[in-house]
Amino acid sequence: MKNFAVAGLALAAGVASLWAQMNKGLITGPSGPSPYNVVRGWHQPFSEPGFAFGGNSGVFAESPDRIFIAQRGEARLPDPLPAGFAGFAGSVGMNVLSAVDKRVMKKNFLYTVDGSGKLKERWSQWDSLFADATGPGPHRIRISPYDPAHRVWVVDETYNVIYVFSNDGSKLLKTLGEKGVAGKDGRHFGKPQDVAFLPDGRILIADGLDNHRVMILDKDMNFISEFGGFGKEPGQFQGVHAVATGPGGRIFALDRTGGRINVFRTTADAAKVEHLATFTGFALPLDIIVNDDAIWVTDLNPLRFVKLDFEGKQLYTWLVPRELPDGYIEVHTISVDSAGNLYGGDNQYGRTQKFVAKADADKKLLIGAPWRAR
Repeated sequence: MKNFAVAGLALAAGVASLWAQMNKGLITGPSGPSPYNVVRGWHQPFSEPGFAFGGNSGVFAESPDRIFIAQRGEARLPDPLPAGFAGFAGSVGMNVLSAVDKRVMKKNFLYTVDGSGKLKERWSQWDSLFADATGPGPHRIRISPYDPAHRVWVVDETYNVIYVFSNDGSKLLKTLGEKGVAGKDGRHFGKPQDVAFLPDGRILIADGLDNHRVMILDKDMNFISEFGGFGKEPGQFQGVHAVATGPGGRIFALDRTGGRINVFRTTADAAKVEHLATFTGFALPLDIIVNDDAIWVTDLNPLRFVKLDFEGKQLYTWLVPRELPDGYIEVHTISVDSAGNLYGGDNQYGRTQKFVAKADADKKLLIGAPWRAR
């Protein structure tokens, strides 16, 4: 049974890549160079010899000197190790997403690094929660901007659970869902992908690749309602991959397979939202950051960052090179710290990179820290 599960994961990764190749995103606005420089070699390895980072599926910059990373186990390196190894599996030709036979789901799922990319904290005390999964495991890591305790939320796609930890990692405060059990009711998930937070304390769960819905929980993490559903109509999804909130009660939900963004707005009824718009033109949108007056999205084909206004108009696009040493196969997750540094996790080359603004960069082209109500 395990071999069939692994084969299914490889097939799923291949289907997603093929979908992106067949469905090219449209660049309809201005495009140009990246306003950032990559800090080459920033993410410094710490695994034992013979292993490297797994897919970097989740990144959250709590501060410029504490960046959380959730990765999908580790990657077993070839033996003997080919020349040119630069600290990550992609540097020797490995794709840690598709090479599931090289994925080792044992340890180092959650950790933090400092501003120079060095290991700061290893949350090995929680490795057992994610270990031995037949799928990719952790998908997102987030912290609510409205939570004075800065609790850490980790969304586990494979085990269908969401964990809430104390900020220092000493306590597991809450488990949402039932580990290893998929479901469609208010207490279970079907490959959950992301979590976002409304200013009034409500919680949004992107659930996800099987259930095609966004769930609304109250501040105490109790189920209120859901919206979305499977389909191609406005407000429906073919795979909710990320969710974020913005000004005016807006909610932005990325439909990865559908190649679009569904925009909703909260109402006076805490259980209901209204659909506002659907932004199309993407191939495989992966992650999103909402600023005060615009949104930024990463897309897979072409591999790019896209800035849009709240009406869906593309304001700027910059392409991301695939070529090493600084390239990506996919920018699966993004985060921005309070100093304006950008971080992007690669789920296929297997590492996170840090971007700093160029000295002459147009400030309108820089991604700000995520919007929050003030």
